[in-house]
Amino acid sequence: MLAAGVLGISPFLLKRVYLAGAGAVVSKSIGPVPRDGNKNPVIVGTDCGLLNSMGLPNPGVDEFIKELEKLEGSNIPIIASIFGSNVEEFELVAKKITRLSLIKAIEINISCPHSEISQIGQDPNLTEMIVKRVRDIVNLPLFVKLTPNVTNVVEIGKSAEKAGADALTAINTVRAMAIDVETAYPILNNIYGGLSGPAIKPISIRIVYDLYKSVKIPIIGVGGIKSWEDVIEYFYAGASAVQIGWGFIQYDMDIFYKILKGLLEFLDRKKINNIQELTGKTHNILSKS
Repeated sequence: MLAAGVLGISPFLLKRVYLAGAGAVVSKSIGPVPRDGNKNPVIVGTDCGLLNSMGLPNPGVDEFIKELEKLEGSNIPIIASIFGSNVEEFELVAKKITRLSLIKAIEINISCPHSEISQIGQDPNLTEMIVKRVRDIVNLPLFVKLTPNVTNVVEIGKSAEKAGADALTAINTVRAMAIDVETAYPILNNIYGGLSGPAIKPISIRIVYDLYKSVKIPIIGVGGIKSWEDVIEYFYAGASAVQIGWGFIQYDMDIFYKILKGLLEFLDRKKINNIQELTGKTHNILSKS
C-alpha cells in the first residue's frame, strides 16, 4: 500500500499510484476542519532519511469528500487516514468519510510525532477509548497506526486490539531533529519532526516482531521500505502487509511494480504459493531451535 501522508488529496494522483501497482492507497490524514499545518521549513533531508514537520495540513473532511467523489464508480481501494484532537472529532470524521463507497478501511492516526495527537498514541487508555468509539460507528476494517515514541509500544497495540482494531500499522515516524551548523538554530520551524527512511526500518522491524508475539490481529509494516528484500524481512518479522512512503518519495511510482516483480520471483524460486506463508517465519524458526 501507499502509506499515509505521502500524497495530498488529489484523487487523480491516488489513482495513478494504484495503477502503478499499489494494492491500495492510504489517504493523507484528514481532520474535521481545514488545517494549515506548521510554518516552513517543514522538511529536511538527512544522511539516513527524511525529517518532516508538516503538522497534518489538510482541507478538512468535507472538502476531502468532494475531491474523492470524483473517483466514485472506480475500483480503487482507498484507506482513509483520520485524526482528531478528541474523541468527538474522531467520531465526526469517521462518520462522514465512511459514507463514500470508495473507502474500504479506516486508519486511525494517533501517532504523528510533530502534532498534539502524538499524546493520544502514547496513552493506552486514550488509545482504547478512541478506537472503541470509532469501532462502534464504523463497520469497515479499522487500522490503528502506532507510534515508536513510547516506552512500551506493545501495550498500546494491545489496547487498540482490545478496543476492536482489525489491524495495527507499525510504525509512524520517529521523533527527531536537525540543527544548522552555521546558525545553531533548529532547521525545522517546529524544532522537532518525524524521521522516516532507512534509519527507522530496523526499529520498525523490531516493533513488528514484538507485536506479533503479543497480538492476534494482523500487522501492517511500514518504515524504510525500498526493495522486495525489505518486504520479505517485514513478513518474516510478522507483518501481513506493508506500506511504502519514504521509498515512494525517494524513487518513483515504479517502486511498486519493481517490488512486486522481485517478490514474485522470490516466491517462485522458493516454491511458495502464497506470501502469507512468510508471515512470522522467523518466530517459527526460533521456536524450533
